[in-house]
Amino acid sequence: MSPKPVLSVQNLVKSYGSFTAVNGISFDVFAGEIFGLLGPNGAGKSTTLEIIETLKEKTSGEVWVNGMSIDKSPEDIKKIIGVQLQTAGFYPNLNLKELIHLFIGLYQSEVDPLDLLRKVNLEDKANSKYKQLSGGQKQRFSIATTLINKPAIIFLDEPTTGLDPQARRNLWDLIKEIRDSGTTIIITTHYMDEAEILCDRVAIIDSGKMIAMDSPNQLIDELVASGFEKEKEVKKANLEDVFIHRTGKAWRSES
Repeated sequence: MSPKPVLSVQNLVKSYGSFTAVNGISFDVFAGEIFGLLGPNGAGKSTTLEIIETLKEKTSGEVWVNGMSIDKSPEDIKKIIGVQLQTAGFYPNLNLKELIHLFIGLYQSEVDPLDLLRKVNLEDKANSKYKQLSGGQKQRFSIATTLINKPAIIFLDEPTTGLDPQARRNLWDLIKEIRDSGTTIIITTHYMDEAEILCDRVAIIDSGKMIAMDSPNQLIDELVASGFEKEKEVKKANLEDVFIHRTGKAWRSES
C-alpha cells in the first residue's frame, strides 16, 4: 500500500486574465521528504507555493495538505504549516526573544524561545536586535520562526541566497536536521548543487508547466543515458569544497 501524501496538488491552474502562471501542475509530497520545486524566474514556483500556503487563490485544481482541502479548511491548514518570512516580515528593533514571543502569541503556541534559538545556533544572539544580525543569522532565525507552531510542513523560499559558503553549508545541515526530526520540507532554490544534495525528489517547472519530477540521481542518470556529456571532466571536488576545507565549516560570528 502506497503511503498517503502529506501534500497533494492536482491539476493546479492559476490565471491572470489571458496569462496562465500555473498550468495544470500535479505532484505529491510524502512525510519526511525534502522536496525541491525548481525552475527559472517566472516559471510559476512562487505562485504555486503561495496557493498551497493559502496566501493566493487558485483558478482551478485541487490541493490537499495533511488530508485537508485548501478550499474547505484554509485556517486549519495555516495551523500546521510553517512559512519562511522574508526580511520585511520582522520588526528590526525587536530582539530575537521578543520576536519569538510575538509569534508565539500569534500562533498561541507553547515554545521555549531559547530552545528554539539553540536549534539554529543563535542562543547567544537572544538579546540582539534583528537588524544587528548578519545575512546568515537572519536566514537561520527566519527558519526558526517556521518551527514555532511545530508544523507538519515548512516552506523555505531560496533560504541560502546571498550566503557565504560556510553559512550555506551550515544551513544545509540545519535543514537536514529539521527533516530528520520529522518535519516535511518544501524548498525552492536556484542552486542546483543545493537541490542535488538536499532533496529526496525535485519537480522542475517551466512556463507554468511541470516538465520533470524524480529524485536528483534518477534525473541525472536519465540525462547521461540519453548520451549527454559534459564539455570537460567533472572533478571529485569543486572550488567551494576547497574553500570549506581550507577555512573550516564551523559556525562563524558573521560580524
